[in-house]
Amino acid sequence: MSNFTGVLMGMGNPLLDISSDVPESMLDKYDVKLNNAILAEEKHLPIYKDLVDNFNPQYIAGGATQNSIRVAQWMLKAQGKLNATAFMGCVGEDAFGKQLEDCASADGVLAHYMKDKETPTGTCAVLVNGGERSLVANLAAANNFKPSHLETDLAKEIYTSADFYYIAGFFLTVSVESLKIIADHAVEKNKTFCLNFSAPFIVDFFGEQLATAMPYTDFVFANESEAEAYAKKNGLGGESCDLKQVALEVAKMPKANASKPRTVVFTQGSESTIVACDGVVKEYAVDPLPKEDLVDTNGAGDAFVGGFLSVLVSGGSVEAAVQAGHYAARVIIQRSGCTFPEKCDYKF
Repeated sequence: MSNFTGVLMGMGNPLLDISSDVPESMLDKYDVKLNNAILAEEKHLPIYKDLVDNFNPQYIAGGATQNSIRVAQWMLKAQGKLNATAFMGCVGEDAFGKQLEDCASADGVLAHYMKDKETPTGTCAVLVNGGERSLVANLAAANNFKPSHLETDLAKEIYTSADFYYIAGFFLTVSVESLKIIADHAVEKNKTFCLNFSAPFIVDFFGEQLATAMPYTDFVFANESEAEAYAKKNGLGGESCDLKQVALEVAKMPKANASKPRTVVFTQGSESTIVACDGVVKEYAVDPLPKEDLVDTNGAGDAFVGGFLSVLVSGGSVEAAVQAGHYAARVIIQRSGCTFPEKCDYKF
């Protein structure tokens, strides 16, 4: 027993990022686009060996939800809040799985992984070109998370202790049943449940699963391309697809817990962040980063959510949470992958 007394729990797909700077020809070779995330198809499977053999990659702990939880804990640690976070997902019983576990532990996150003896730990090819990134995920073991893991003593200890839950939309391809267990608990105990759309393909091809999750959401995160995809799929925002209007419409969709309003947060890269709640929409400017300081955008959205959550779970305002999110994303895009310096100098 860990006697977990933290406040924030994430559940998602733990992946080891295999990250390299690549020429445009590499993107063309595997028919992938920058600023996009996809699940690997048969034609993409050679990409991982190609990166290892030809591009001297870095191996970085990844997976969208796990990234956000690591960043949140990094920022919470700076406020003296240790062991405030936990993460659950499925890995293989192999070196990559051990590497992920060690990384989470080093960052102060309690990783309670389900371990699959038959399937290797999931990986994500991160192709970086001109500072922008394309993600190709091979979920492998991450795809095998089961609701039975939530019945373990430690899992129960984690999710009953936590008051805030964050799940990226990528997990909707894995176990909606597990998501519902956590989300139902959040509604029953009047806790806070947060979801990210994660990628246009989630909106386009897993719309039914997303529709199941949406009523549970107290906070919804998306970037502009995901928000536009959701708007088009659901007929929101009018002909011009005005994202401020879309945010307002998503905010007023039906909720399982009607006792608190839904807050919708749309990031737009270096453009202003849109926040809608209770019929009011606001924009928060992003302090632009000089192009020469940009290393890669991989993990920027995850870092924003991590920064945002670190303030949210500390009782801060939404405005303060957005500013913390902007700070975290700015730190991460000046480094390779979702990594950060040992010390966080941000003050809430």
